[in-house]
Amino acid sequence: MPESGKAQAKKRILTGDRPTGRLHLGHYVGSLKSRVRLQHEYDVTLIVADLHMLTTKPTRGDIERIAENARGLALDYLAAGIDPALTAIYLQSAVRETYELNLILEMLITVNRLTRVPSIKDMARAANLSDEEMPFGLLGYPVLQAADILLPRAHLVPVGKDNESHVEVAREVARRFNQMYGEVFPIPEVLVGEVPTLLGTDGQGKMSKSLGNAIYLSDDEAAVNKKVRGMFTDPNRVHADVPGRVEGNPVFQYHDAFNPDRAQVEDFKKRYREGDIGDVEVKDALAGAINDFLAPMRERYRRYEADAGLVDQVIIDGTERMRAAAADTMKEVRKAMGLSGSLNRISRAAEKRRKRLGE
Repeated sequence: MPESGKAQAKKRILTGDRPTGRLHLGHYVGSLKSRVRLQHEYDVTLIVADLHMLTTKPTRGDIERIAENARGLALDYLAAGIDPALTAIYLQSAVRETYELNLILEMLITVNRLTRVPSIKDMARAANLSDEEMPFGLLGYPVLQAADILLPRAHLVPVGKDNESHVEVAREVARRFNQMYGEVFPIPEVLVGEVPTLLGTDGQGKMSKSLGNAIYLSDDEAAVNKKVRGMFTDPNRVHADVPGRVEGNPVFQYHDAFNPDRAQVEDFKKRYREGDIGDVEVKDALAGAINDFLAPMRERYRRYEADAGLVDQVIIDGTERMRAAAADTMKEVRKAMGLSGSLNRISRAAEKRRKRLGE
């Protein structure tokens, strides 16, 4: 596929997060783990998706906190192992081509199709919006995501399970554009994390910042210990000698995700089912495993935070890299659609008139 006549050494990845707060273990297993691993194989771009915040009616205060939250998000990326020499981290609203491509892609999909995206109504409910209050921008959330994905012409999109349907919208509009105007965009593939949905510590649904059931990548050892001790287990198990349920139990899902001692985990499961182990022992081992997992991140947090302005510079550099890529993509989009030709023809006609009047 031609892309400005340049051979590409690596395929590209686009993924990212809204700057609404710090990242948690659910983000890590859902997508961030894949990003860290794949940055050595792909050209990776991480988006700080502040425009997506506008789709759920943020307050002025929410918007004013974007810069602070963007720094926190970038710091989480770096602490998790993202290398800014390999990965561009950019601020979505600072790339003006995002708005342009979003408008073009809106013309390639129907309202009917967007109403069938399963996560849209879930997002509206989470924001306490009725059907009558849903902004057009929230309905078009997957289209803006498609613009994010297609602007760097990404080949792969690592996402959590709840965003898989959004990538399908990006695939559809990419195909439609290519069919109508010529091959400009790769058809992006989706990559869902090894643990598609990590239960929250309350066991009531997925881990979420808004539900207060999250263990954050930036939590210290004491915070992790406290949250793990308070985790939901099997509500029917009132004593340690009562056989317990492992399936659907957040403590064991977390052991599977973060405890590298597989023999210990299997032993815990066997004894739990038999009523031969207490919750305290299982939880203490889990807290230790999570703290061991987070220990290298805490060291990187300290290192990056000690270098004042470094995280800000990483965002600036990544935004400049994305601006260059976006400008190149939109040049190809306009050329394929004939949009640049229209202005050129008008300009030539106007120039002829100026010359004629000058004579």
